[in-house]
Amino acid sequence: MNQAIKIIASDEALTKNTKFQVYTERQLDKIKPLQKLTEEQRFEMRVVANVLPFRVNQYVIDELIDWSDIPNDPIFQLTFPQRGMLYPEDYQRMADALQRDAERSEISVIANEIRQKLNPHPAGQQEMNVPTLDGEPLPGMQHKYRETVLFFPSQGQVCHSYCTFCFRWAQFIGDKELRFASNEAGSLHAYLAQNKDVTDVLITGGDPMVMKTHHLKGYLDGMLHPSLDHVQSIRIGTKSLTFWPQRYVTDPDADELLALFERLVKGGKHVALMAHFNHWREMETPIVREAIRRIRDTGVVIRAQAPVVKHINDDPAVWARMWDTQVRLGIIPYYMFVERDTGAKRYFEVPLIRTYEIYREAIKQVSGLARTARGPSMSAGPGKVEIQGVVEIAGEKVFALRFIQGRNPDWVQRIFFAKYDENATWFDDLKPALGEDKFFFSDEYDAMQAVAYDE
Repeated sequence: MNQAIKIIASDEALTKNTKFQVYTERQLDKIKPLQKLTEEQRFEMRVVANVLPFRVNQYVIDELIDWSDIPNDPIFQLTFPQRGMLYPEDYQRMADALQRDAERSEISVIANEIRQKLNPHPAGQQEMNVPTLDGEPLPGMQHKYRETVLFFPSQGQVCHSYCTFCFRWAQFIGDKELRFASNEAGSLHAYLAQNKDVTDVLITGGDPMVMKTHHLKGYLDGMLHPSLDHVQSIRIGTKSLTFWPQRYVTDPDADELLALFERLVKGGKHVALMAHFNHWREMETPIVREAIRRIRDTGVVIRAQAPVVKHINDDPAVWARMWDTQVRLGIIPYYMFVERDTGAKRYFEVPLIRTYEIYREAIKQVSGLARTARGPSMSAGPGKVEIQGVVEIAGEKVFALRFIQGRNPDWVQRIFFAKYDENATWFDDLKPALGEDKFFFSDEYDAMQAVAYDE
């Protein structure tokens, strides 16, 4: 299969769009295809882009978006601002400011006030997940689950392009208080050395694959030290295979990057590229298929995950084709997530019952190799909660739920029930069922919150 992909990828296809060209809100008017849209459409984008982060690159514009299908094209929805992302009153407030050419300082104030309504750090990320080393907090790290530490390298706090639904949108708006970032490789390695229960490290962002390889080496080569033998797996969360697959093929340090991957694998680490694919279209270009082939040749495993989001992939056929494509390319389908309760969720959220139906209808269409995809999963405050189905117990219709991960490992695999609610879109919307006044973990989780917020 890998050889077939290599043959398809011609030299011309691989050398197209090798110069990275990025556009932000300030350069919206320079994106040529947008000039075909109405002035009103372009203004609406500008309004939203002054509140939520916007960044897109030439590869996405030229290779991934079908400009004859605007605004419905899924990759356009994935990367370009849409009016419905803001509440009408917030949209109008920003629009009025732009129309009267308000000072940038006023626009910033309005934008920040709107952002504060959008739950910039869901699930207790700042208060409950930041670990300490020798009594000092490590703000560039999160340690929510016993076995897994998340690390946010400071050089990786942007992305090649921004997803419009991203739950880490607060990382990209210039407010340092809302950012997780660290350039302290030594602190990371020291913390891991002191925590022998940690088996997995997830390098995340932003997108760590925006970093030059010599920066990545500073963080990853240290993982081969004998003091970190207990760290078995290195995960790298990235959207680069969609937004800039050239990172692995034609970038000046692409070969050096792949050599780093190979060195880690030969050193005994399981290295997993946690790829974010939202639609099968993202895997259709020759350069992304060549990138996938080159990564897999190093011994790195690619796993794929994404949330169900309205306007992009809220269709079982899209997911079935996406999972089939991933298996064909040697990628392991990993997670289907529920869209988080943050940012532009009002535009993208899908009711939990519909999300579950999409998962069930899609999983029925694929072979066992694609049924490795777990979900729908909510990365909520207490942990990762999976919707297992809708059942009737003692005459009551309920959601059957279970923990895939929990702040307390004893919660994992525990099944519990919530009242059926056709309008619920997130875990916090759910109420205990079967006469219970609280979920089985509620008291313990409340105590955890009390300690974290008191500190």
